[in-house]
Amino acid sequence: MRITYNAPFTLTFALVATIVHFLGMDFTKSFFTVGTRMDFGNPLDYFRLFSHAMGHGSWDHLFGNFSLILILGPILEEKYGTQLIVLMSFVTALLTGILNVAFLDTGLLGASGIVFMMILLSSFTNMKAKVIPLTFILVLVLFVGKEVLNSFEQNNVSQFAHIFGGLCGSVFGFYIGNLTDKGTTASTPTNTNTTGL
Repeated sequence: MRITYNAPFTLTFALVATIVHFLGMDFTKSFFTVGTRMDFGNPLDYFRLFSHAMGHGSWDHLFGNFSLILILGPILEEKYGTQLIVLMSFVTALLTGILNVAFLDTGLLGASGIVFMMILLSSFTNMKAKVIPLTFILVLVLFVGKEVLNSFEQNNVSQFAHIFGGLCGSVFGFYIGNLTDKGTTASTPTNTNTTGL
């Protein structure tokens, strides 16, 4: 029996986020928090648009996000492949950062958007073309609906990131699920000489 690095992106992401938090809040705020304004002449502002996913405000914040990522990440990497999960996580973080700068007046940090992307994406693991999984509908109502209601409360949690991350997971799930199903169908050989037994 041996220990394997079974989910490269998930484990590396968790490790980097933990190291970032160890280095302190000043470091996190400087490099891993997206602000409310964009200085187009500052390369660091472009980096923060996606690096904010690796910054966390507290250990509870970090543990809460990665307790889910460490459960869902390996399953999704097994299903879609590491490179695709890296791409989906990067796109989710980047778009969330851009929209936060464009429309919100508060800073943003944390992997919550990626968590909700993975939650919604995981409900598509057995999806077939032209079929909407009931699990997706239930997850959408329970998680995204809850975040919409919570958005009317005054707190320090970015429901916007949660909701947008969930929407990203939904889009990825439908799009990639359909591509996977079409690819499987196209590659399935047809045998016209099959003999029934």
